[in-house]
Amino acid sequence: MPRRWLSVVLVLLAALLVLLQYRLWMGEGGRRSVAGLQHGVEQQARENEGLQQRNDALAAEVEDLKSGEAAVEERARSELGMIKPGETFYRVVEPEGRVPAPVVEGEGE
Repeated sequence: MPRRWLSVVLVLLAALLVLLQYRLWMGEGGRRSVAGLQHGVEQQARENEGLQQRNDALAAEVEDLKSGEAAVEERARSELGMIKPGETFYRVVEPEGRVPAPVVEGEGE
């Protein structure tokens, strides 16, 4: 009879080992599941990198637009003589006989 119990115990241990191995390789939290999650993390990292590049490009565009407004304002002030509300405009007149230096467009850009 002790030999029969030993056989039953060995069969139960073998079944337990098979069950644990199945959970390790195929079950939730097993190697297959972990590999799938790692793949998802890598894919999300690639997507995040692309979105970060897009955000950087948009931030650069916003900065260009902000500085572009300043450039447009400066051009309107110098070329068109425009002023903002509340500002005072002073005009400096050169004495007669003195010829002002010629203005060349496109210079200094």
